[in-house]
Amino acid sequence: MGENVRLHPPAALFGASFFMTQSLSRRVLANAIRFLAMDAVQQANSGHPGAPMGMADIAQVLWRDHLKHNPNNPTWADRDRFVLSNGHGSMLLYALLNLTGYPLSMDEIKRFRQLGAHTAGHPEYEPHLGIETTTGPLGQGIANAVGMALAEKLLAAQFNRPGFNVVNHHTYAFLGDGCLMEGVSHEACSLAGTLKLNKLIAFYDDNGISIDGEVHGWFTDDTPKRFESYGWQVIANVDGHDAVAIERAIQQAKSSDRPVLICCKTVIGFGAPNKQGTEATHGAALGVDEVTAARKHLDWPHAPFEIPADIRAAWDCRTSGAAVEQQWNEVFSAYAKQFPELASEFKRRMAGDLPVNFQSVLDAYIAKTVEAAATVATRQASQAALNGLGPNVPELLGGSADLTGSNNTNRKDSKSISGADASGNYLHYGVREFGMAALMNGLSLHGGFIPYGGTFLVFSDYARNALRMSALMKQRVIYVFTHDSIGLGEDGPTHQPVEHVASLRIIPNMQVWRPCDTVETAVAWGESIKHATGPSALVLSRQALAFQSRTAQQVADIARGGYVLVESQGAPELILIATGSEVALAVDAAKQLSAAGKRVRVVSMPNVSVFAAQDAAYREQVLPAAVTRRVVIEAGVSEAWYRYVGTQGAVIGMDSFGASAPAKDLFKHFGFTVENVVQVAQQLLAN
Repeated sequence: MGENVRLHPPAALFGASFFMTQSLSRRVLANAIRFLAMDAVQQANSGHPGAPMGMADIAQVLWRDHLKHNPNNPTWADRDRFVLSNGHGSMLLYALLNLTGYPLSMDEIKRFRQLGAHTAGHPEYEPHLGIETTTGPLGQGIANAVGMALAEKLLAAQFNRPGFNVVNHHTYAFLGDGCLMEGVSHEACSLAGTLKLNKLIAFYDDNGISIDGEVHGWFTDDTPKRFESYGWQVIANVDGHDAVAIERAIQQAKSSDRPVLICCKTVIGFGAPNKQGTEATHGAALGVDEVTAARKHLDWPHAPFEIPADIRAAWDCRTSGAAVEQQWNEVFSAYAKQFPELASEFKRRMAGDLPVNFQSVLDAYIAKTVEAAATVATRQASQAALNGLGPNVPELLGGSADLTGSNNTNRKDSKSISGADASGNYLHYGVREFGMAALMNGLSLHGGFIPYGGTFLVFSDYARNALRMSALMKQRVIYVFTHDSIGLGEDGPTHQPVEHVASLRIIPNMQVWRPCDTVETAVAWGESIKHATGPSALVLSRQALAFQSRTAQQVADIARGGYVLVESQGAPELILIATGSEVALAVDAAKQLSAAGKRVRVVSMPNVSVFAAQDAAYREQVLPAAVTRRVVIEAGVSEAWYRYVGTQGAVIGMDSFGASAPAKDLFKHFGFTVENVVQVAQQLLAN
């Protein structure tokens, strides 16, 4: 509960004195946030003023007296991270960034929610402006914050040395009732307690209001007890409008050996005399009359968007922030002299650069895979690739949602992370697919890691919104999805993914690899690790897949997403296109058709989006427009493939759910046989 933890007295931090000459001075500074929020939402006639107005007092204490940050350098490695999980209150963050000196101008505040503005309706990831993550879907912000706090703990264990705490910062998150109602908050916060992430401090905006009104009709959880059961320290019943109480709570939280939830009682829309405390302030402009009344009620005589010079000067954190970063730079400089290799590695990883020898290691591993010519499941090929590449990429941080033995995401050098030991490189996420994906986003956003995590492909649905956020923020996160089709067999249609590969492919910025054998799997892993501008999904089989022979050029062309695997004798009259486990089926069918005198080309397309991004000449080389007789074979929904087969082609796919039976029986039942492919091809050739 925290009552046994010694309270530290208020302190002057980073040049901003806690003791103001008048208690009103704190309120006036907080009111700058309130009126920027009111004015911006009113001008846009769209937005959520209530949360910024209600949390302004908390934000004022945190950002001026505790947050370790430098507005001159928003991406400084050892800055504290701040996440506004209740992202609908975006004007709270934008006001803070503008007031403290980040490069977010008043013109941007005035353009709130307008096309092309940096002040979106919900914060969108822009680290150069101080926006650490995209928050819109409630609950994901706090889950991202857990990932960030985990990154800090792991990096500290890897890089800190006695006398040199070069990684030593907090992660702060604001969250509301909506975040706590979303299930992902349970997944993430439960794990945070288990891992004892003591540098994580969350502020619960306990205002009792959501869009539909007073939440007691649908949200009666005992939140403090809930978080205590997770292993968090809880500081309950803090007056969110009392700067002294807020200061004491933060001091207490910073001395904890566990993550901390500070439950702040607040009034939504604080300062709006006729609407505060009601849902009317939640998701709509207050109206001209109410904004005018609030100016009178809070004694704010200034025009819209006007911040008096003395208030702006009191908020400005650029000088104090530069001084704090300079202190860290001096420590890091001494660290670099004593531990030059560690310092160089830290800078490389935080910059997101791969080891200089990565490409040569990858090339050697692919060559080894070609030589081995193994016939194994691609989930096993994936594990082999991790063993071959992982030790050379220390930033690779693995994990699985309680399916390690099935996903094959562990490596020979994997060491489990626990609350007592942060020196490992593998995290057991438990049955928390959504939480895993959201945490991995936080790990990536923090910097220093390339996270990968596994589950069954069908359970990507549980994590779907976090996958979308990975893509929206263009984060290098790698999803390992195994058991990719009806080929998993007896577990039945609940576990057999049908629509999932297609649904992943339509997410912008998401690269989806469905390799057909060990070589394509090795290339897919290499390309995913190198892909720094978005997430990757590796879609892998449970069953063994036949090795395919290739020339050196064909191996090189795998990275182009699609390539000619088997060439016809003479100009092709028919093209078979396949992915994953169905490539071998296409190859065998082509052999039969060729034996019958047909000119058949087989194209393996492990990554549709990468192939689509190739130049027109290459795409024409692989799929000549003149060859209109085409058959796609993939054990998934067929609709998206018609872009490649047109009206004169055919798709052998799955447009129904699967069934429970051995894999070989299912493939036969649903038409994934050489005989059926040959029959469909012959029908096309006969027309």
